[in-house]
Amino acid sequence: MDNNILEGQLRECYGRVVYTHKTHEKCADILQKKLGCMKNLQLVLLAITTGSFITTVVGDAKTGAIIGSVLSAILLFLNSYLKDYDLGSIAQKHRQAAGDMWLIRERYLSLLTDLKMQTKSIEEILKERDALMIELSAIYIGAPSTNYKAYSMAQKALKELEDMTFSDEEIDKFLPT
Repeated sequence: MDNNILEGQLRECYGRVVYTHKTHEKCADILQKKLGCMKNLQLVLLAITTGSFITTVVGDAKTGAIIGSVLSAILLFLNSYLKDYDLGSIAQKHRQAAGDMWLIRERYLSLLTDLKMQTKSIEEILKERDALMIELSAIYIGAPSTNYKAYSMAQKALKELEDMTFSDEEIDKFLPT
């Protein structure tokens, strides 16, 4: 097998894993933010609902009851949604998938390095590549679906913000002198 063809395939696989890893991270971020907003909304609605029912005792009973009933219904809907869709659990599954992908990503990078340095035979590299594909398939099967918004955020982070890119100076700061 031509080394250039193998390198091209490994680079393609590496790139896909980088994007998938970052997309799962962004999905988790989106869900955590949505969960935080919904929990805050629950608290606000609960406080206003409680206040409106207190108003029925000390103030305008009819207005307080109407406001309290409407807000209580909204709160019931919100609580039902959060009960049926455990956003925190789904976010955690995205984080787990991203963590699993991180290891695969690093192994692809090491495989590309081994190919360039010729420290392993082509047969060894092919065997590792095939094993990585099987492991990656298992991760994909267990991972929750991603969405376009998360992919767009991942794309921006990788292309524009250069999340996976370090200058020599940045790396030097991490290393002992």
